[in-house]
Amino acid sequence: MLIKNEEHTIDDKFEMRGGNGTIHIKHVVDQDVLCDKGRLYAQITVEPGCSIGSHEHVNEKEIFYILSGQAQVTDNGVKRTLNPGDVLVTGHESAHAVENTGAVNLEMMALILYGDEKYE
Repeated sequence: MLIKNEEHTIDDKFEMRGGNGTIHIKHVVDQDVLCDKGRLYAQITVEPGCSIGSHEHVNEKEIFYILSGQAQVTDNGVKRTLNPGDVLVTGHESAHAVENTGAVNLEMMALILYGDEKYE
């Protein structure tokens, strides 16, 4: 299967999860390609000053991989700064939020998989 760049679905989410501004979600593959193992594999663009509000994951985990820019994340109440190459894993019954406090777009890959593992 080949999916050309121009074939990707892009969703623009305004004030996503109670955050600020518009978040751009470019779906790398549709959910059915994940073989019932997850629900999202996407490149996410967060413009300067925009954010994804705090939300909890239940019976799933989300993995962020930072491609470019800088992310200010809140991971279960702990603030952290993520830079290109950094990974954040948010497990079952854990919460996180993401904000772009930098001057350039934050680009990251996001993968949401089903499962009830917890991570510290």
